[in-house]
Amino acid sequence: MPNTFHRVGNGSHPVLVLHGWFGDAGSFEHAEPWLDRQTFSYIFMDYRGYGGMRSVGGQYTIDEIAVDALALADALGLHTFSLIGHSMGGVAMERIAVLAPERVRAMVAVAPVPCGGISYDPATRHLLEEAAVHLENRKAIINRSTGGRLPASWIDWKSEYSARHSSPEAFAAYLRAWADTDFSDEISGRHPVKVIVGEHDPTFNAGLMERTYLRRYPESSIEVMANAGHYPMNEAPLALVRSVESFLAESVKGLESHP
Repeated sequence: MPNTFHRVGNGSHPVLVLHGWFGDAGSFEHAEPWLDRQTFSYIFMDYRGYGGMRSVGGQYTIDEIAVDALALADALGLHTFSLIGHSMGGVAMERIAVLAPERVRAMVAVAPVPCGGISYDPATRHLLEEAAVHLENRKAIINRSTGGRLPASWIDWKSEYSARHSSPEAFAAYLRAWADTDFSDEISGRHPVKVIVGEHDPTFNAGLMERTYLRRYPESSIEVMANAGHYPMNEAPLALVRSVESFLAESVKGLESHP
């Protein structure tokens, strides 16, 4: 059964969009009005346990997300496509590229969790683990990941949104999936990649991406986005759309000139 999704645009360049731990298929809502609908066809999908799939059980693993995304692409008749992965979706994006490298045209990693796992100190790990059942933990995580600079009302909205749009079981399991999954030895590095990080993101920053993405993908680059933390689609939607679409357009031109 294909995962629930919604489409924005009917262009000839399909793009699968993979959301983060605190999101669902609606995570990019603030950026959607400004997307180029003539050039691109964006497919925003839910994972099992999230959004329209909130009541659907599963193993809640990175492999499961990747296999489900490929099944959705098959159901929609998309043989090749580009990928956008935000946060946890970055790991899933990399896994899709490992499982079906010939189908992936280009990848955009937005404040991504890199493949290889993230090692947290015990106190931080406990804070993350308890976020499945404690809303205050979600608020603290979101506030820290955006540099402690955004209105409290937005922090409240973001944390409450995540609680409504994900099941506690799935939310808890996906922490282990994104923080502890390592398949870095399987990455071929053949795809063009743009990594976008927010200047106020204390963890998923340029330093981390230089040690991971830039070493694994020869055709990769990093942009540090001003006035953004871990959620550029909320904090700087216009700048994010411009950055994403200019890269995707150029990467496809490069592929077409080098068949």
